[in-house]
Amino acid sequence: MDAETTTFDLALATPLSTAAGPIERREGIALRIESDGAVGVGEATPLPGWTEPRSDCRDGLSTAVDRLDNDDPAGALDAVEGRPAARHAVSLALSDLRARESDEPLYRFLGSVGRTTRVPVNATVGDVEADTAATAARDALADGFTTIKLKAGNRPVDEDAARVTAVREAIGPGVAIRVDANAAWDPEQARKALDLLADSSVEYVEQPLNADDLSGHAALRRSSRIDIALDESLATHSFEAVQAADAADVLVLKPMALGGLDRARRIAIYARREGLIPIVTTTIDAVVARTGAVHLAASLPGIDACGLATGALLAEDLGTDPVSIEDGDATVPQDAGLGTRGPWEEG
Repeated sequence: MDAETTTFDLALATPLSTAAGPIERREGIALRIESDGAVGVGEATPLPGWTEPRSDCRDGLSTAVDRLDNDDPAGALDAVEGRPAARHAVSLALSDLRARESDEPLYRFLGSVGRTTRVPVNATVGDVEADTAATAARDALADGFTTIKLKAGNRPVDEDAARVTAVREAIGPGVAIRVDANAAWDPEQARKALDLLADSSVEYVEQPLNADDLSGHAALRRSSRIDIALDESLATHSFEAVQAADAADVLVLKPMALGGLDRARRIAIYARREGLIPIVTTTIDAVVARTGAVHLAASLPGIDACGLATGALLAEDLGTDPVSIEDGDATVPQDAGLGTRGPWEEG
């Protein structure tokens, strides 16, 4: 094997405002592995609060590259254990390589049976004023989206509830609304928010409380008509711990934060067996990781709308996006492997 890395720094077209702070840039490392003429690519794009720091990611990938150069893929994965973004890059590149060698799209290599061409996706509306949010939601509806995810938690609960009401009035009853608080509320604020949002027929509220507060999320589930989704909690708690605490109805799975498509898929399968709903999303990744997440979603038949329509958030990307967003769906590449093409694959 011959492995190498390339760093990148991509600006967002417009900063994405969240309760955890604005996201303005995505800095990461692309990994390329060549073996007997076949090429696999991966991506590590760390994000504070979800993954290891960039310096730890870089160090882990440096060791992994040495082991890949010595034809030791298992050792490369061992080298990035505990560094989810770095492990994501290594596991994705190896899976892409093997899928290309097998001449099958990555979602089939991951375990899907049959052919999947489209995955439903949600539109994301940042933490903007009510009238701006309503306009963005109407535009998304006109583009064919049937699920809107609204960022919240950066302002008083009453204002967030008013924003959700404005969006509901703008799009009518037939479109699902999800609210993402990014762990911004305390228990009292969360209970108030859930009470206020119930009249807007919100599908679920994502991460209303601190990531470590599994018991608090379980209490919210017992007292609310709105489902509870966990996201940040999965970066620090196992699926088994979440399940034991009875803390969630929905699991929002970010492959970058979980250490790879393989681990995210395993959690999704376990979740479904236990009656929880898995949703695949990204950490505002570049095209390699984003396309990998689309393949992951495509490998899970009957997946609900996922947070994968994020490519347009970037002002620039690593290469041409093989996934298009059409009528509220992401198209699934059918070429071998990821289906991505770019100069970073050619070395």
